[in-house]
Amino acid sequence: MYTFSNRLKIGAIVAMVLGAFCLAYGFISAPGTVEEAKAIVAASHDDGHGGGHGEEASHGEGHEADYMEKSGHGAAGEHDEAHSAEHDEHVFHQLQNRPWSALYVAAFFFFMISLGVLAFYAIQRAAQAGWSPLLFRVMEGITAYIVPGGIIMFVLLVLSVLHMNHMFTWMDPEVVAHDELIQGKSGYLNPTFFLIRAAIFLGGWIAYRQYSKKLSLEQDEANDNSKFKLNFRISAAFLVFYLISESMMSWDWIMSLDPHWFSTLFGWYVFASMFVSGITVIAMVTIYLKSKGLLPEVNNSHIHDLAKFMFGISIFWTYLWFSQFMLIWYANIPEEVTYFVTRIEHYKLPFFGMLALNFIFPLLVLMNSDFKRVNWFVIMAGIIILFGHYMDVFNMVMPATVGENWYLGVPEIGGILLFGGFFVFWIFTALTKEPLTPKRNPFIEESKHFHY
Repeated sequence: MYTFSNRLKIGAIVAMVLGAFCLAYGFISAPGTVEEAKAIVAASHDDGHGGGHGEEASHGEGHEADYMEKSGHGAAGEHDEAHSAEHDEHVFHQLQNRPWSALYVAAFFFFMISLGVLAFYAIQRAAQAGWSPLLFRVMEGITAYIVPGGIIMFVLLVLSVLHMNHMFTWMDPEVVAHDELIQGKSGYLNPTFFLIRAAIFLGGWIAYRQYSKKLSLEQDEANDNSKFKLNFRISAAFLVFYLISESMMSWDWIMSLDPHWFSTLFGWYVFASMFVSGITVIAMVTIYLKSKGLLPEVNNSHIHDLAKFMFGISIFWTYLWFSQFMLIWYANIPEEVTYFVTRIEHYKLPFFGMLALNFIFPLLVLMNSDFKRVNWFVIMAGIIILFGHYMDVFNMVMPATVGENWYLGVPEIGGILLFGGFFVFWIFTALTKEPLTPKRNPFIEESKHFHY
């Protein structure tokens, strides 16, 4: 049985406390009036951050600005009073969104890790893989975060519906009233249906995780393989639900932040990011537990296979990123290409840095087969890959919610610390509750003697 070490537990708690203080600071320092927002923009413009945060730079970010132009309230170059007031209020909302966005990015990132692990776990069950049963308890421990992480995400969505922030512009009746494109999507993008879908997604993911783990534990005490076979069947059925629900979740929780933009690849793109992040965390947790003298049957071949998945899915993510980017950029359709124009013009460092971390780095360091068997090397690669995919989520969310008014500062660090600490605390607490090695899985002996 695993015992949660005091050092790790205290570290997780300290991270949560520091993160909470940092996020609180972010909310407190957010502007309370339009005049305060104008002062913040002027100060940041003087500092030269991000290519300038002047009024002309912020104009056009997000779809409230699109609404202003389409409804005749002003266009680029016009400086009448009505336009100026609308623009100042738009920037004010963006600055108010910043701590909310930092909170949202971190909450979604750690939730998507557990959701990616759940998909990997279900695939192993449905494929009846022989190499991975020794890792099932690790996967079940990580997916335990789906319950609190899912509740946190649902609460954030409810708060958005209640207009506690301005992240989802299609939830603002004033914006919808002047935007024909959003009106055309109102049958799908409406607050009630939005929350109903979220509840269905979360309910399905949590129900499968809980029931599959229950069957897994019951199989350890069973006299036959009936529980194993049932787990196989429900895992195969769950994967159908997962592929549909994960795609719709990515449209709802991420893509609808830019309600004018769309991509037919987006569901797969988000899936690839969460999948490689989840596999990376499986490898890191497994190596940590093995370093503590646990999981003695896990050998270098298991780590090698996990690292192969880290490498392979990183290349798959790059393929999807390039496919989405190349087709949109080449077609040059205004309502599509503006998504990348915004990021290339105003998010150069996070945009291209994320691409280097998620593609160039894994390509260079994980291609060598020998390196995949070196535990410290896999840990180092894993940390960089996770940071790269945090930046991927950052790039998906921030341009739509805060426009040019982005930083990697106190609120963003606070979100990582708060949810990272909570994630570590929750999954390692879950790992203490059952033995780390399954007993009666039909493939357990094959897993113990797995060599590549």
